[in-house]
Amino acid sequence: MSEGKKIGGEYGDVRASIDVDKLNGFFARHVPAIKVPIDVKQFKVCCSYSSQIQKTEPAKFGQSNPTYLLTDISNKKFVLRKKPAGKLLSKTAHQIEREYAMLAALHKHNTNPSTSTERRIPIPEPFVLCEDSSVIGTPFYVMDYLDGRIFTEVSMPDISPDEKRECWLSAIRALAALSSLDPAALGLSSLSSPTPYFPRQIKSLSRVSVAQSEAVDVDSGKKTGEIPRFDDMVRWYSTHLPDEKKTGGLRIVHGDYKLDNMIFHPTEPRVIGILDWELTTLGSPLADLANFTMPWSFHTLNVPVTDANSFLPAVRFDSKPPIALEELEREYCKLLKHPYPIKEMVFARSWSFFRLAIISQGIAARYAQRQASSEKAHIHVSLFPFFGELARKTLESEGYNIQGATPKL
Repeated sequence: MSEGKKIGGEYGDVRASIDVDKLNGFFARHVPAIKVPIDVKQFKVCCSYSSQIQKTEPAKFGQSNPTYLLTDISNKKFVLRKKPAGKLLSKTAHQIEREYAMLAALHKHNTNPSTSTERRIPIPEPFVLCEDSSVIGTPFYVMDYLDGRIFTEVSMPDISPDEKRECWLSAIRALAALSSLDPAALGLSSLSSPTPYFPRQIKSLSRVSVAQSEAVDVDSGKKTGEIPRFDDMVRWYSTHLPDEKKTGGLRIVHGDYKLDNMIFHPTEPRVIGILDWELTTLGSPLADLANFTMPWSFHTLNVPVTDANSFLPAVRFDSKPPIALEELEREYCKLLKHPYPIKEMVFARSWSFFRLAIISQGIAARYAQRQASSEKAHIHVSLFPFFGELARKTLESEGYNIQGATPKL
C-alpha cells in the first residue's frame, strides 16, 4: 500500500506557554503511565492534533484549542489539549471536558470484552482530564498519540484509486459503528437535550445567524447581511422536519465527521482514530452522514466557479469522487439494517450546507469587525451566500420548492 502523504508530524516550539514544572508534578501524582520529566512541543495546527489542513480560521468558531505533543523519558508520546487562555469568544466552543467525556465513554465501550471488533470505535485512548486551572492556566486533558496519516484533500491525490475507495469505506464503517451505539448504555444520556436534533439545530443556529447578519464592517459601514432566502429556508426546514425516530432516534453525533478529522493507519486504508469531538452531541446520525459525504453529494447545480473550489472539489470539473455516493450510503444502510435509499438525506444534506453557510457567515461577521485571525477570512464574505445557495439548490434539484411545494414524483 502507498504511504500517502504523511500528515501530522509538524510541531515546534511552544507558542501558548504552559508551566511544564507544574505539569510534571501533576503527572507524577496522577498519571503513572507518563514517565516524567516530559518534553513539550506544540503542533502547528491545533484544532486536530495531527491535522495541517489550511483552514481560513484556526477553529470552527474563532480561537483554537492549543494542542501539544508530549514525550516522556521512555520516549512514549502523548497529546495534550487545553482551552485557550483568556476570555473565550463562545460558550459552545472549546468544550474539552465534553471531548474527554466522549472519548472516555467510547474507550470503556471499546475495552469491554463483549464488544466485537467491528463495533469498536477508533479513537485515541484518553488518560486524564484536569479541570484545575491552577496547573497550566486552563482545564486540559491528555490522550494517546496515534501515528498515522491524515488526508487534507478529500480527493486523496497521493494514493491509488483502490486505496482511496477502501479508505472511504473504512470511514463509513466507523461511522455506522458509532451510529449503532445506544448513548444510554454508555452513560451519555445527559450529554444533550432529549428533544429531536434538527429542531434544536434550526432554532439555535437561526438565532446565531440573525445576530451575525447585523455585524457592521468597520471600514465600509455595510452589514454582513443575511444568507440568501434565509427566512424561506428556515421556514422550509421547520415545516419539513424528518421523523428522527425512523432513522435511529437520538444517537451519538460527532458534530464534524469528515475525512481530515480521521487518522488512517500508516500503510493500510483503515481508520485508526477519529479526532476533534468538541461538537459532539446526541442527535440524528444523518447529520454526520451528510457532513461526511458533503464534498461529493451534489451535482454542480449550476454552481459558479469561486473561492469555494478549495472547499468543495466536486465543483471542479477535474475532481471525481473516490467512491460513488450511492455505494457509501448503501454500505451505511447495510451495516445498520436501514432501508435504502434514505429519503431523509435530502433534508440532512441541505441542512448541512445551510449550517456551513451560518458558520461561514460567522467568520465573515468577525472579519467585518476585524476580529478574525486569518488573513483569508475575507473570502467568507462571498462564501457564506454561496453555501446558502447550495443548500437551496440541493432541495430544488430534488424537486422541492422552498415555498412549501411537494417534491416531484
